[in-house]
Amino acid sequence: MVMDRNRYFLIGMLLILIGIQFRMVESFVLNEQTTRVLAKVTNTKPVASSDMMSSLLMQVYPAPTKRIAPPRWIGLAMIAVGAVVSLHAIAIPRRN
Repeated sequence: MVMDRNRYFLIGMLLILIGIQFRMVESFVLNEQTTRVLAKVTNTKPVASSDMMSSLLMQVYPAPTKRIAPPRWIGLAMIAVGAVVSLHAIAIPRRN
């Protein structure tokens, strides 16, 4: 696959749009399956243990989820990188 100016421009625009999305969102809530996988990968304490209090809480809140709040600078960084890549696409000479 040849990286021509159209693909560079597309990548730049996608980075800009994803960066805008990151700026607009305060936090993400993961579903139960993703929360359990994240707990396994990071070797943290299991989401639901087998003690009495956890079993009572599981009846009230059946789906343990994790909330992730991305830092504000990630959106700005993605917008800046996307702008540079898009401007680079304009500077690349056309192929005939």
